[in-house]
Amino acid sequence: MKFSLTWLKDHLETDASAEVIAEKLSAIGLELEGLEDPAARLAGFKVAKVLTAERHPNADKLQVLTVDTGDGEPLQVVCGAPNARAGLVGVLGLPGAVVPASGFELKKSAIRGVESNGMMCSTRELELGDDHDGIIELPADAPVGTSFAAYHGSDPVFDVAITPNRPDCMGVYGIARDLSAAGLGTLKPIAAQAVPGSFPCPIEIRTDDPEGCPAFHGRVIKGVKNGPSPDWIQTRLNSAGQRPISALVDLTNYLMLTYGRPAHAYDLAKLNGAVVARRAKDGETCLALNAKEYALDSTMTVIADNSGVHDIAGIMGGEHSGCSETTTDVLLEIAYFDPDRIGATGRKLGLTSDARQRFERGVDPAFLDAGLEILTNLIVGICGGAPSEVVRAGEVSKSTKIVSYNPALAESLGGVAIPDDEQRATLRALGFAADAKWNVIVPTWRPDVDGAPDIVEEVVRIHGLDRVTSTPLPRTGGVARPTATAAQKVERKVRRAAAARGLNEVVTWSFLPEAEAQHFAEGNSGLWVLANPISEDMKAMRPSLLPGLLSAAQRNLDRGAAALRLFELGRRYLRGDGGHSDERLTLGAVLAGEKVTRGWASGKAQMFDAFDAKAEALALLAEAGAPIDSLQVMGEAGPQFHPGQSGTLRLGPKTVLARFGMIHPATLKVFDIDAPVAAVELFLDAIPARKGVSGFARSAYAPPALQAVTRDFAFLVDAAMPAGDLVRAVKGADKANIVAVRVFDDFRGTGVPEGQKSLAVEVTLQPGEKSFDEAELKAIAERITAAAAKLGAVLRG
Repeated sequence: MKFSLTWLKDHLETDASAEVIAEKLSAIGLELEGLEDPAARLAGFKVAKVLTAERHPNADKLQVLTVDTGDGEPLQVVCGAPNARAGLVGVLGLPGAVVPASGFELKKSAIRGVESNGMMCSTRELELGDDHDGIIELPADAPVGTSFAAYHGSDPVFDVAITPNRPDCMGVYGIARDLSAAGLGTLKPIAAQAVPGSFPCPIEIRTDDPEGCPAFHGRVIKGVKNGPSPDWIQTRLNSAGQRPISALVDLTNYLMLTYGRPAHAYDLAKLNGAVVARRAKDGETCLALNAKEYALDSTMTVIADNSGVHDIAGIMGGEHSGCSETTTDVLLEIAYFDPDRIGATGRKLGLTSDARQRFERGVDPAFLDAGLEILTNLIVGICGGAPSEVVRAGEVSKSTKIVSYNPALAESLGGVAIPDDEQRATLRALGFAADAKWNVIVPTWRPDVDGAPDIVEEVVRIHGLDRVTSTPLPRTGGVARPTATAAQKVERKVRRAAAARGLNEVVTWSFLPEAEAQHFAEGNSGLWVLANPISEDMKAMRPSLLPGLLSAAQRNLDRGAAALRLFELGRRYLRGDGGHSDERLTLGAVLAGEKVTRGWASGKAQMFDAFDAKAEALALLAEAGAPIDSLQVMGEAGPQFHPGQSGTLRLGPKTVLARFGMIHPATLKVFDIDAPVAAVELFLDAIPARKGVSGFARSAYAPPALQAVTRDFAFLVDAAMPAGDLVRAVKGADKANIVAVRVFDDFRGTGVPEGQKSLAVEVTLQPGEKSFDEAELKAIAERITAAAAKLGAVLRG
């Protein structure tokens, strides 16, 4: 949320500087994201007067101006604005100044052969408005030569991150209240002077949906004149990042941003019959102010008349009943909507707005009348008109929330001792009331406070979060016992191994857009969708680590990365038995771009392929303690992978330890990736625990006393047979003597029958107490040949 220092001082009487206020905001738990000083952005711009304006000799639409900057010798400036003329007082950007809107640094230059010493600026170029039709025209008495920042006023702008549990600070007044409680000034009372109605309200207002809209207040103001809002309103809205539209619209936005109270103004002439808060009918639609049409259903609350829906209640008004420059009579609406209903409707429609943010967090239900009176005073004072009597439909619950509190909790739970009288003063300044027995009455604008721990948070943060000392936990003497679990040890080992292999670790969100999550889900039953997500882009919990990695790859490839080797170690989330969340430790990796760049020795660039993904999977599984020699390579890596260039690594037909291969083109299209991508996903939770391992000591290293012997064998096998099958068969022919088997050749061509291939393997034999003799080597070779023959392999001559 953004607001200016002047806006804050409208409600907080203080002499504190912007820097002091910024520091205090963070100290009391209102995280400051930025403090912007417009004076720095306007450095190099001066109030200047045009002395002469002559037609450019080489361009019909340009003029050559002589400009007085107050520094003695006038400057020559080339200008194309249609309103540039002698006598105009405007804003000149001098060489070296940076234009805020474009970031362009002004320089002395020649434009169509005529020297120009800067630029006369428009409001859009200085980000002071949207007008770009001409240069700024200041009053004739504006002091020429003065810094424009000093003339315009330097009003620092705060940008504060408001957490979802603080709806009271979704308005400037709430932030002023917190700062006042922290001792940074005096909070000014809200001026909500009642405006008596001069005639009965001419339109019926009611609520037919007391659950979704418990209370609906409104009144008509006749004879208003809509036009641009005053400069002071526009200045405040601009500081908040809001674009001024018209006085009626701007004033409702001003009320919302100042007091956190959304409101709406309807053009009375565009309404037909009673205005009712009701449930929408299935199939009804609403053309919202963002020019988009939304399909509604009976779970949603709307504001409607006899003609149909005019407003998606609490979220966005309708386009056809909004106020315009021709509006003369308006209906003001201030209502209280159920936060859960607003949140559910916004998520279902994929529609967010400033009003929704406030209603779904919880606005002050007791501020209906005060908000309506403030808005009425503003409109009557600025736009004129005569207000009607107020109509109040429905009623908000006036039950008071009382929390039993013990001031000793500030130290036992909050970690800081705060005197009782200071705690009472803090609560009183924040709008709470505590009796002698510390029964605390919670103000209506604090729906987030439910129990004593919430009261602790209030008194501690106002006391100062920076004053809570860090106290280390006590540590017993002696050597610390290891606390890492077996799974944590595997996690650390695999992470280090991946990094050592040249993979770069990334950390992505555990939440995904629902469409991306669904693309990797194993049916609808396996997907967790949040009921109250942070945003629509974080609605589903990830069923795989690959979507986040693919998104990271896409961002890097779009920025020109030639090669990517990324991995992430984290949890994927599936629906377990009984509907509970099932978290599973997983490692994902993607390889994209060039494995080997082009060069005089390598020739063309070589891209990553499925075999690279398989190599990473095997290497990392080995580090995790998986029985690599017992793994089988099988298919069915999933629809996200290319069916002819992917596979799985399994222990038996059911236990899948990893899947690897090239990502399917359809999946790449979903993530807007043009380059081929190889991917790996290791299911570390599926690796069986090692049996018979106890203690922490490793076996002593005992290298064999005798040198190993290698023998080569070449077999003719069916062309479709995986090489791994032959390796396992050969290795199992003599487990006592064969210690390693490696494929070193795969030949298909002259001398090899059609439909077959020649696989050559190197077999390593390790003698024990004595060296092998010829008879023993021959017997081992016969066992190898016999084992291979069971697969249909024939030893080549």
